[in-house]
Amino acid sequence: MIHYFEHLCSSNDEAALPHYREGDIIWAERQSAGRGQRGHTWLSNEGENLTFSVVVEPTFLPPTEQFSLLQVVALALVDTLEGYGIEARIKWTNDIYVGDRKIVGILMEHKLQGSQIGRTIMGIGINVNQTEFDPTLPNPTSMRLITGNPHDREQVLKDIAHNLMRRYEMLRQNKQGELHTAYNESLYLLNKESTFALPDGSHFQGTITDVEPQGALKIMDKGGVEHKFLFKEVEFVLKN
Repeated sequence: MIHYFEHLCSSNDEAALPHYREGDIIWAERQSAGRGQRGHTWLSNEGENLTFSVVVEPTFLPPTEQFSLLQVVALALVDTLEGYGIEARIKWTNDIYVGDRKIVGILMEHKLQGSQIGRTIMGIGINVNQTEFDPTLPNPTSMRLITGNPHDREQVLKDIAHNLMRRYEMLRQNKQGELHTAYNESLYLLNKESTFALPDGSHFQGTITDVEPQGALKIMDKGGVEHKFLFKEVEFVLKN
């Protein structure tokens, strides 16, 4: 069920309330404290985009396989954009890109229940109809900028929900291998030599070869040595 709010501090915080159940969607027209990855704030023009959270209760999934949930939501967004004629790629770990521009951000929050994942909140922000962005943002784009047409936001949300539940059902049916293959095939900059940054500020050239099932990014350097990186251990150096 879709629950629409004119204003929330955070759709993820609202979705964490216990009366929401699996499949519920909390759509906030405006968020005063919307969160993005790495502590960033998600900026969105009111009435032009979609900022929402989806509740799932994957009690069948051990915490060691939580990356599968990110694969589910990322693939569902790629599927949805493809339905609008937009070829999108998954930028490890939590963004969706079209070309070299960001169109979707994802924030996953998990709550454990014993030894299982009791509840996951999938926070999603997708640029739908916005055409002008804050100049401090490095590389945004939107569905409207790409297609040249405005889009019905509610229909886009329904399409995302449909694709998300379809991909989620694959996970429930133990099709992690199929999901993982599709995720890797959709990776941004896969098999393309690119520039990356390490936490100390140094840069290196390398090529993304794979993402492991638990989420580690594999990059082969110019000397042919493969390195594995976890979240926050490496950054993409974006093109202007």
